[in-house]
Amino acid sequence: MLRINGKPLSDMRVTVMGLGLHGGGTASALFFAGHGARVTVTDLRTRRVLRPSLRELRGHAIRYVLGGHHEDDFRNTDLVIKNPGVAPDSPFLTIAHTNGVPVETDISVFLRLCANPLIAVTGSKGKSTTVSALFHCLRRFCPEARLGGNITVSPLLFLEELTPTAPVVLELSSWQLADLKGNPNFKPKISIITNILPDHMNRYKGMEQYVADKKIIYANQDRADFSIFNYNDAYSPEFARESKAQVLFFSGGPLPAGIRGAWLEQGRGYLNIPGARVPILDEKPAVPGAHNRLNLLCAGLALYLFGLGPDVIRPCLAEFPGIEHRLEYFHTKNGVRFYNDSAATIPQAVAAAVGSIPGPLVLITGGTDKNIDFTLLKEIIRVPRAIVLLAGSGTQKIISLLKTEGVPFLGPFNNLKQAVVCAYQRAPAAGAVLFSPGCTSFGMFLNEFDRGRKFKRIVQGL
Repeated sequence: MLRINGKPLSDMRVTVMGLGLHGGGTASALFFAGHGARVTVTDLRTRRVLRPSLRELRGHAIRYVLGGHHEDDFRNTDLVIKNPGVAPDSPFLTIAHTNGVPVETDISVFLRLCANPLIAVTGSKGKSTTVSALFHCLRRFCPEARLGGNITVSPLLFLEELTPTAPVVLELSSWQLADLKGNPNFKPKISIITNILPDHMNRYKGMEQYVADKKIIYANQDRADFSIFNYNDAYSPEFARESKAQVLFFSGGPLPAGIRGAWLEQGRGYLNIPGARVPILDEKPAVPGAHNRLNLLCAGLALYLFGLGPDVIRPCLAEFPGIEHRLEYFHTKNGVRFYNDSAATIPQAVAAAVGSIPGPLVLITGGTDKNIDFTLLKEIIRVPRAIVLLAGSGTQKIISLLKTEGVPFLGPFNNLKQAVVCAYQRAPAAGAVLFSPGCTSFGMFLNEFDRGRKFKRIVQGL
C-alpha cells in the first residue's frame, strides 16, 4: 500500500492546485483518485479552457472548483499538489503552509515513491530534444526505460509500471526544479544543463534567480554521480566548481587537454575515452541544425556514462527523428516545405532555426513577451526572403527592431491562418515556411503545443 508521510493514499484528502493543460495536474488527480484519495481539483481557469484535461478525468470521483480557489481547500486537506506554473508566493500556498499542510508536486511525489536510476536534464533550450534522444536510444537496449517531466508526460503515469532497475529520464524546467529545492529524494545519477539563456524574465527578478533554480539539478549529487555541462556556456565554470559529482563537458569545438567529455569537429562528434578519441555522432544525423547536433552529442555522452558503448550509441543517435514542435518538418505543398518550431519561445531559438533550414525561407514569428531582449534577432533578420508577424506584446519589440534595421515585414496578424496564407503566398519555389515564434503563446493560444498543432492543421488544409 502506497503511503505519503506514513498515511495510506486511500485515507488522504488531496487538493490539486492548477489542473493545467500539460498533463501534470491531470496525472496527479488520476493517480490519487485511483488510489482512493478524496481529490479536489482547483484552477483559476474555466471549465471551457480546461476542457481537454477535464475530458481525461471523466468518470472519476473528483470534486472541481474552477474559475477560482477556496481557502478551505488549502486549510482542510492532507496534501496540496502544486502545478509548477503556480507562483510560490501564492496566498493559497501560504494558507497551506500556515496550517501545516505539506505542498508537493507530481515530480516530488514520484521521487518519494521511486528509487530508480535517474537521468535529469534542464536548460533554457535543447532539453526536450536531449531527453528524447536519450530515451530513443535507452529504450532500444532497455525497453523498461521511461521518459517524463516537462515534456508533458508526468512520471506518475508510469510509476507503477517501473521495474526496480529501469532508468528514468526526466526533463525538468526551472519552475519544476524550484519546487525540488532541498528535497533529499532528488539525486540524479546523471544531471545535464544544456545551456543558460535569458528566459521567463516575466517571472524571475533577474538571471541570478533563474540560474539558482537550474543549479538545484546537481545540488544533491556526489562523487558517485555525473554532471554534464556545456563547455561553451558562460555559466558552466561556476556549475563545475559547485557540483560535487564527476564533471564532464560537451562542446561545439575540441576540448582542451585534460577536460573530459565530448566535442564536435567538422560536424562529427567524438568522445575522449582515456587514451583514445572515439566517434560517437555521425556528420549528418536525421534532425537538422547545428544546435541539434550539440543536443545529440550531449545525449550521447550521457548514454556512454550510463553504460552504452560508442558503437551502439552512434547509429542510434544518427537515426533519431526529432520531436514535434521543435524544428519539425511535417509537410510539403507545391514544392514549399513547412517547419513547425512552435516550441521556440526565445529569440535564440529562432536564430538557431533560421540557420538550420536549407534554401530560401519565409519566417513566421512573434507572440507574447516574457520581458526578453530581442536584439539578438538582428543577426538573422536579413536571412528570410520575408518576415510575417503574429500579433502580440513581444511582436511590438520585434517591429521596433525591424524598423530600426530597415527590414520590411508583413502583419502583424491577429489570426494565425492569415499569417500562414501570407507566408505561403510569398514562399519561393523549392523554399520553406518556418514557424518559429520566439515568444510565448499566451493570449492567442493555450500553450506552445496548441499553437504548433493549429499551425500544422492550417498548413495541411491549404
